[in-house]
Amino acid sequence: MEKQNQSKGEIIVRYTIIILSTIGLLLCSAVLFPQVRRLIMDLGEKILHQGSSTYQIWFETLFSYAMGGIFFILLFDYCTLTHSGKMLVSNVKQEIKDVWSEINFRSLLIPVLIMFGIYFLGILTIIRANFLYLDDTLRSVAGARGWLVWGRYVADFFSIFVHGDTNLTDISPMPQLLAILFLSISSVALIYILCDKKITVVRLLASIPLGLSPFFLESLSYKYDAPYMAMSILASIVPFLFITRKRAFFFISVISLLIMCMTYQAASGIYLLIVIILCFQAWNSQKKSNREILSMAGTAALAFCATMLIFKFFLMRALAPYDYASTTMYPLSQIASGILINIKNYATLINHDLGLIWKIGIALICVFFIIKSITVSSQKKALSFFISILVVGISFILSYGVYILLTNPLFFPRALSGFGVFLAILCIYAVSDYKKAAIVTVLALNWCFLVFAFSYGNALADQARYAEFRITLLLHDLSNLYPNLNKENTLIQLQNSIDFTPSIKNISKHYPVIERLVPCRLGTDSNPFYNNYYYLEHFHFGRSGMANIPDFTSVDFNSLDLPVVKDSYYHTIKSDGSHILVILKP
Repeated sequence: MEKQNQSKGEIIVRYTIIILSTIGLLLCSAVLFPQVRRLIMDLGEKILHQGSSTYQIWFETLFSYAMGGIFFILLFDYCTLTHSGKMLVSNVKQEIKDVWSEINFRSLLIPVLIMFGIYFLGILTIIRANFLYLDDTLRSVAGARGWLVWGRYVADFFSIFVHGDTNLTDISPMPQLLAILFLSISSVALIYILCDKKITVVRLLASIPLGLSPFFLESLSYKYDAPYMAMSILASIVPFLFITRKRAFFFISVISLLIMCMTYQAASGIYLLIVIILCFQAWNSQKKSNREILSMAGTAALAFCATMLIFKFFLMRALAPYDYASTTMYPLSQIASGILINIKNYATLINHDLGLIWKIGIALICVFFIIKSITVSSQKKALSFFISILVVGISFILSYGVYILLTNPLFFPRALSGFGVFLAILCIYAVSDYKKAAIVTVLALNWCFLVFAFSYGNALADQARYAEFRITLLLHDLSNLYPNLNKENTLIQLQNSIDFTPSIKNISKHYPVIERLVPCRLGTDSNPFYNNYYYLEHFHFGRSGMANIPDFTSVDFNSLDLPVVKDSYYHTIKSDGSHILVILKP
């Protein structure tokens, strides 16, 4: 009787899946027809009273979603309705359970707490600075999430739970604490994977660049984005816990890499970095045959490529290119030269940003990595020497991730977070059962990173104090000159930017990256939109909204030959009553 009921239940489930899949396929297929998309577009125009150009990008995205829907429905049907699919799912589930049961989670708790304490100490001054960093200025006022435009669905969805509402509010430092929790787990997991499950205090300290590299400090400065940027690093590391089970590794890799793509794509090179180092370790020690190494590398490469294709064709939003970055790849005819240009720019920027002491420490760690590789090698020493150099070079290039393929990649510090993980991997490898000189060098470098994190947080607070002083003076003069600005159709345009504080200039003498990390907050530097939004919206000035944000049209108010209405030590104001040009003095 039980078997009959079970059989009936399976039949009901089977037919329910078939019916729902058929409906889903019909709906997705309908969207593929231009006539259907045109009908939806016409309906949208009538409801929202906007032109068709507003919807063009959205419907290109809708086409991708429809294609993705068809793909995932067919994949789901294969896994639930066919015998081979059910067996595959059963095998993957069993492999995941086997790996999960092998991990002693209790033994990982103390290491995670140690790293949480270190990372918390590192961002303490950032939290104390209470600095609204770039996008934070908009989100704290508008409450908008806005990650969907970049295809960051997980970040957008997860933020609702973090903030307890669809409308975002400033709940710092909770998001940053959540970020360092993810980073702490990432550090421990990375050591667990690279060091055959053996975690020591020295190795934990060696992993500090993963979360406190100068570049990832920018990510930790965001009050709203920080946890999702950190989550992308964790998602890139997790699959390697399942490296001993081929099916589970492939499945978890695809899921985790999709999460990475849908949180922050700057972490796209971390997965490849770990693949390279694991393959190198296995080859150098001869613990695995060349065939096994190629199989591991091939599985990882297949999972990575499959995920990138799924994201690009089915999930990535089609959007107009921004002036500072794009999602457009080089065509095949230009891809080699384009990659070389991006590698050169990446290396040049890293060289510019790092201080001399950091460069010396990093160079020594690379040397220790190579020497250790030769010392412990079961291969020929000369071959191990050349391969270890090649591994360092390739790993550095891969640390930039898929950005290296783009025509206009992002070069802000937060986009270079892969370099911190690259450095953490070298540090962990160098201190593992090796000479004290390597340990001292690694710990000294990481101490410098920790100290810089303190300086950076204090620099944010110092710049905020100075910027608000300048904003106060400017708004005082503007309010005296134009007491009814909100009622008038008046546009404000800034020229120049305020300077950095003396303390930041002092830091920049040895650590140039500080001037790329700290926003000046008032003026036309690399982030004019957020600077201008801050001084208008956050001080209740120009409350008519975005229309009063200094316009980004091609009109230059200098060409209007405006008369000077106010000249002071800090700024000059020119105006004809409807146009206001503020010339900031450094």
